[in-house]
Amino acid sequence: MAARRKPPPRWSRPAAEAAVVMTALALAFAAGAAGFVVGRETAEDDEPTAAETTTQTTETNATTAETETETAAETETAGETQTGTNGGDEADGEAVFASAGCGSCHTFEPAGASGTIGPDLGETELNEDEIMAVVTNGRGGMPSFQGRLSDAEIAAVADYVDSG
Repeated sequence: MAARRKPPPRWSRPAAEAAVVMTALALAFAAGAAGFVVGRETAEDDEPTAAETTTQTTETNATTAETETETAAETETAGETQTGTNGGDEADGEAVFASAGCGSCHTFEPAGASGTIGPDLGETELNEDEIMAVVTNGRGGMPSFQGRLSDAEIAAVADYVDSG
């Protein structure tokens, strides 16, 4: 006579439901952890879509500013002393604000700008030095303008925003 096998133990209904819930929670946790790790890896390389659009606009306007600066340099070699964008010894903050594309992101009433991506510059509590640091180094979604604008242009736009 053959030995009879014992049937596998049956789970009670509450135990089976608990096992299903625990398995679902473990899978959800694993998926969340994987998403967090992948997100952190790619977040440092990619910027939000709005910042990408801002960067592209700024790069185009920075090219315009570079062209104006080159034109100013050519004028200086022709015998006139012109630095920046207004013909004086200093850069014109209003012209730099316009040519760098600041108004596409920021609202600033003196410039007639009504951008909605960045903060309203008419309500900023930053002083001129802090504004220069933000323009130079970037902050949040705002790109750095170091290398795109000269130090004189950055100082002029910071003074323009501070005085506005």
